[in-house]
Amino acid sequence: MSFNDREKAFEDKYKHDQEVQFRVDVRRNKLLGLWAAELLDLKGAEAEAYAKEVVSSDFEEAGHEDVYRKVMGDLTDKKVDISEHRLRKKMDELLEVAKQQVMTE
Repeated sequence: MSFNDREKAFEDKYKHDQEVQFRVDVRRNKLLGLWAAELLDLKGAEAEAYAKEVVSSDFEEAGHEDVYRKVMGDLTDKKVDISEHRLRKKMDELLEVAKQQVMTE
């Protein structure tokens, strides 16, 4: 295997890993949106629409703080009693769920 072949293989693996991570993040954000929608007493199409808003909020800046701010702001606005710790813990839990779901597809 030549150096160029190894370099190409490494680049391909990196690209694949990034694509998988993107799918995991999107899935986690959708799951988080559906969870938060339940707390906001949204059902059916409203819950799905809210989950899409949460997914879209992740494109505002790098990292996940934009998603956290979106969900925490919406929950706070509707007077849902939730701590920062609980929301961040739920985000971590749903990240693991999302990883499992994406890996088994």
